[in-house]
Amino acid sequence: MPNLQMKFYSKNSPKKGYSWETEPAAVPETQISEALTADVVIIGGGISGLAAAARVTGKGLSAIIIDKNKRTVALAGQIAAVNTKTMAEKGVVIDKKQLAADWLKVSGSRVEESLLWLFINRSGEGFEWLLDLAEGEVEASVYNAYKGPWFTEYPGTHHIFKKPDSTKYKEFGGGTLACEILEKETLKNGGQIFRSTVAEYLEKDADGRVTSVVAKASDDLYRRYVGKKAVVIATGDASHNKEMLEAFCPTGLRAAKSFPRAGNTGDGQKMAYWAGAALDNPEWAPTLHALGYSGYQFFFLHVNRLGKRFMNEDTWMQAKSIRCLMQPGGDFAFSVFDSKWLDEIEARWDLLGGQGMAPLSTVGDKFDREALKTSIEGTIHGNSVFGSGEGGNGDVYVNGGNGFVADTIEELAEKIDVPADELKATIARYNEIVAKGDDTDFGKRTEMLTSIEKGPFYALKWGPALLDVFGGALTNGKLNVLDPNGKTIPGLYAVGNAAGGMYAVDYPLLLNGNSYGRALAYAMQIADGLSE
Repeated sequence: MPNLQMKFYSKNSPKKGYSWETEPAAVPETQISEALTADVVIIGGGISGLAAAARVTGKGLSAIIIDKNKRTVALAGQIAAVNTKTMAEKGVVIDKKQLAADWLKVSGSRVEESLLWLFINRSGEGFEWLLDLAEGEVEASVYNAYKGPWFTEYPGTHHIFKKPDSTKYKEFGGGTLACEILEKETLKNGGQIFRSTVAEYLEKDADGRVTSVVAKASDDLYRRYVGKKAVVIATGDASHNKEMLEAFCPTGLRAAKSFPRAGNTGDGQKMAYWAGAALDNPEWAPTLHALGYSGYQFFFLHVNRLGKRFMNEDTWMQAKSIRCLMQPGGDFAFSVFDSKWLDEIEARWDLLGGQGMAPLSTVGDKFDREALKTSIEGTIHGNSVFGSGEGGNGDVYVNGGNGFVADTIEELAEKIDVPADELKATIARYNEIVAKGDDTDFGKRTEMLTSIEKGPFYALKWGPALLDVFGGALTNGKLNVLDPNGKTIPGLYAVGNAAGGMYAVDYPLLLNGNSYGRALAYAMQIADGLSE
């Protein structure tokens, strides 16, 4: 027989000296206080774990969730799904084959296509199921995607909000509302959720089947959680594990800011590795949103900390983050514009969309001039996750330290601490390009060229912030975890960001919120398989 071992990272790979490569010693049996049993044990109580639990319990299986956090953690607010009823009502249809082709390009073709198509084919079904669970108390809309000529986002990103008269839910919208819906369904169906419970390691029987997980609860007692049919890893990503970033995603270490995801330390990836799973090879795909400092970059002139233009500004948020990181002192850059900025955005409203390019609007929304003016020039809390301080929630933009306004270019240069001569030369060259209507320097489309001539002059400070790192245990189409020989590890499954195979190199912001959409699609799939 030929050697069929897959060339993926596993226990068979050369050790690199990281602490997570060493499996912890087993807890003595005398210290395990009790065993709790269910058909399915799920490690992780975020959207992926809750969705899996809600779906399997809805099919009559018993389920236990254990989660290290004290409460539900859901940072993202958008859910991607393909060709939903909500989209149909707006006349929006996604070409599935084209989406798959574009996804493969962004990912350097390093994608298990069956998993990609699982998301494409079942995310819409999963989203409709989520809305059905809400029993009419939640409304959905379709996000206005970025419409660039060379990189176009697909309009399949959804926002959900509870209806104003809803008394069933506490959460207002987004991922936290989705998790609340799924948690209520899980508990209604008899599922159990144990929070503040940290999974330590998986256990196998004599035949190599994963049967249970040992975990430590807030009472300092160890317990064994036995999954008669399956143990499911749903622990999220590894964005807050510096060793794993160094091994699998060095780009993730370069961003000066990161979203508050302290619980995402690669726990599931480590447990799968110790159990013999094959993990995605580097480089895992980072999500780098340009939401550090200010939440907008717009399409205006971008300059680095030397006052020089460095990119075609007419592009998507992930690209802006990467381009910024490549600059000297690449923690942040600036968008520069003049007093006409609101008129220029309004005139291009139908060409915009996408995070950072315009306010987060939905299909059919009209331009809200006063709201945008206030968010940039006012003293309200702005769009940034971080505000003016490091990880803070302070005011942003002009009155919060991330936006600057001046009567002259020289004064603006002083305020943002870039060489005045360079900034003046950059703006002069940019104005020449605008006058010609042909960006021969960076190729920006003519419609997005706007001059910088009349004060007051503005600069918004923006920079990349790490949100997630996508990589984990490889699975087959039933989400059963695989070993390096391509064989399933019996009893072990992985869903959500702890599961690998669907991302590589760069996060495909082709469809914002696709990790949440994947959580719903995977819930449909794993429940179908386990309930057979």
